[in-house]
Amino acid sequence: MDTPVHDRRRFLALTAAAATAPLLTACGAGFGGNENESDGSAADDITGSFDWRRERGTTVKALLNKHPYTDALLADLKSFTDKTGIEVEYDVFPEDNYFDKLTVDLSSGRASYDVFMLGAYMVWQYGPPGWLEDLGPWMRNASATGDEWDQGDFFPNLLQAGQWNLKAGAPLGQGGQYALPWGWETNVVAYNTEVFRTLGLKPAETFDELVELAGTIKRKAPGAGFDGMYGIAVRGSRSWATIHPGFMTMYARNGLKDFTVEGGRLTPAMNSPEAVRFTEDWARMVKRGGPPSWTSYTWYQCSSDLGARKAGMLFDADTAAYFQAVKGASPASGKIAFHPGPKGPDGSLATNMWIWSLGMNAKSRRKSASWLFLQWATGKEHLRESAISHHHIDPVRRSIAQDGAYRDKMKDLPGFIETFETVVDQTRIQFTPQAQFFDATTSWASALQEIYGGENARSVLDSLADDLARKVG
Repeated sequence: MDTPVHDRRRFLALTAAAATAPLLTACGAGFGGNENESDGSAADDITGSFDWRRERGTTVKALLNKHPYTDALLADLKSFTDKTGIEVEYDVFPEDNYFDKLTVDLSSGRASYDVFMLGAYMVWQYGPPGWLEDLGPWMRNASATGDEWDQGDFFPNLLQAGQWNLKAGAPLGQGGQYALPWGWETNVVAYNTEVFRTLGLKPAETFDELVELAGTIKRKAPGAGFDGMYGIAVRGSRSWATIHPGFMTMYARNGLKDFTVEGGRLTPAMNSPEAVRFTEDWARMVKRGGPPSWTSYTWYQCSSDLGARKAGMLFDADTAAYFQAVKGASPASGKIAFHPGPKGPDGSLATNMWIWSLGMNAKSRRKSASWLFLQWATGKEHLRESAISHHHIDPVRRSIAQDGAYRDKMKDLPGFIETFETVVDQTRIQFTPQAQFFDATTSWASALQEIYGGENARSVLDSLADDLARKVG
């Protein structure tokens, strides 16, 4: 089996830096900004009929993170070269230093790499300095983009995640297209069907029910033959990654915002009365139903505990459960089911996402060949192969999500397809785009730890909001 879900959440030196300082400071309608202007894009140089082999003999250099999606791409790379005549040289780095390497290369302007992996949140750092190519002009040019790429086949919310006008606080889905969706994760609840059946439980439909359910499992499961089992695994380490999966999903479903935006100015909102109450309830849920060493928990511990039958539930990326649920992967495999998780008070299933994307270096000297590579890597043929033969389990394209072979592959995971279909159109980046994202969310995770430890939630969140107002205002 491929290496389990990758530790994007530890985010190497950038994440470490985010704990104490911002990574970077930075100050139209339709994909790629104004449809009548492309600011002299190199895409304008591509004319005539579309031709996959227009750049044959060229070599493109890719920077990739060690990841199951990368494994799938490399396994299929020969088909790209056969199709285009373009060779691809690549470097693969582990997450511990991948983004470090990418940031250094982009900031230097050397353009050692033409194309690379990035997350949508990184657009908020890499976009404003002008490091990322706006892909909108390439997408609109029929000479550069073949009909079979079929932009309309992407789930639109996933395309919008990489589209931004580079202004802090501005919503996604407008401005330039700085990244293309490649593979993603939605955040839902996975649960151990065996303990639910034994204790006569059913998945929670409200947050209050989830809090109660987590406590019930922690109290009753050990006496029912599930030694050492607790109720719910959620992340708790002092990292931005603690905020973005289950916490931010439930926060958004309650109609809460990280920042409000008025007149282009960002104001922290995580200390509103409603946000304070929610945070208190989240900390109470973890206290009563979570793991004893919660403040050290990353995605890895959460995922492992579900697989080891230590956690009755997991509220995190669906991939974190998937790699424990597949046959033979863990002691709990075959006994893990998926559920959208609790609705908000108004029935909301707003869900936060993580999305691995592909981008192009704005300084690349091989943009035409690089666009052909991006077009192939995010195209139907490659992504279908990756979904069926590898582990692209959350398709970015509707056609693959409906493909019979893909659905047959996933049919033995109870509730997976149904859960995906329930939340896919409501899964978005729920954060406000701004360059201090990693610093803000790391500080937020630290505040959550303090509240879990018994500090007054109102006081802690007021202090956090005051600190962030000075940094992002």
